[in-house]
Amino acid sequence: MEVICFHCQKINTSLGKIGLRDECLGCRSDLHVCKNCEFYDPKAYNECREPSADVVKEKERANYCDYFSPSKKASSAGDEKAKLKSAAEALFKK
Repeated sequence: MEVICFHCQKINTSLGKIGLRDECLGCRSDLHVCKNCEFYDPKAYNECREPSADVVKEKERANYCDYFSPSKKASSAGDEKAKLKSAAEALFKK
């Protein structure tokens, strides 16, 4: 099973299910987190598309969610942040 770390975008391979204490091989961030889940959606209610899941406040920390399923895509949060920063720099450039 593979999961792409939300923090550093490194691909982590596991022989079995991603466990609560599993960490990224690149940055040591927790892997069993909302931001690494296929149901994570910042635009959805509680930032989760799974209607039966309990509310998780800290999306970047390990949690006990039974609906966790590793996301097949890389997070675009880093790209979005870079775009916003470059737009702000262009706006205030002299």
